[in-house]
Amino acid sequence: MVLIPMNKSLVAQEIIESGIVAIIRSKDSDKVLRIVAALLSGGIRAIEITLSVAGALKLVEDSVKEFGNDILIGTGSVVSKDDAVNAVNAGARYLVSPILKIDIIEIAHRNEVAAIPGAFSPSEIQKAFEAGADIVKVFPADVLGLQFIKDIKAPLPHLNLMPTGGITTDNICKWFDAGACSVGIGSALLDPVAIKNDDYRKLAENAGRFVDIIKEYKNKVN
Repeated sequence: MVLIPMNKSLVAQEIIESGIVAIIRSKDSDKVLRIVAALLSGGIRAIEITLSVAGALKLVEDSVKEFGNDILIGTGSVVSKDDAVNAVNAGARYLVSPILKIDIIEIAHRNEVAAIPGAFSPSEIQKAFEAGADIVKVFPADVLGLQFIKDIKAPLPHLNLMPTGGITTDNICKWFDAGACSVGIGSALLDPVAIKNDDYRKLAENAGRFVDIIKEYKNKVN
C-alpha cells in the first residue's frame, strides 16, 4: 500500500480540524489492532499508541500496514531521542510527549513528523511553541482546569493547545470554548470493561458519540 505523503503541517492541521486524538494505553496489546479498527469505524482517524503498551512500535507498524491512509497514527509517551527515532522509523506521523524536550521536536521535524510536546506552565507552553511545536499538549488538563486554558489563550492566542486528561462527552465542548484546538482522550473513550469483554461495537459507539459532539459544536460556532 502506498501511503499518501503528509508533512508535519498537514498532520497538525488534520488533528486540529478533527478536534480529537484517541489515546491507546491498553495493557492488552493483542487487542490493540481491534481497538484501532473500532475507533476508525466510529470516525476517529487520529490515534495515538503510547510506548507504555507492550510492543507499541510493532503495533504502530502493523497499524500502518493494515489501515494505511485511513489512519493518522501517532506514538505517545515519547520521552527520549531514541524513543523519537524509533517511533519515526515505525511510521508515526506525530510524536506526543508528556514532557517538553527540544531534541524530540527537532527529530520529529527533520522527518516531517508533527511534534506535540507536553507542557504544564505558561513558560513551558511558550517555550514549546518557540521550539517549533506544532501543537502543545497541556497535561494533565484535569489538574490545570478550563480556566487555565482561557487564561493562557487570552495573552497568547497564537498557541495551539491540546488539553489531555479528564475530557468527557459532558465537558468536551467547554474545553473548546476555553480555547482548545483539539483534545486527547483515553479512558473516557476506551471503556476498559468493553475492552475486557471484546465489545468493540461499544468502543465504536463511544468514538462516534465524541465525533458527533465535535461536529455539532463546530457547526454551531462556524
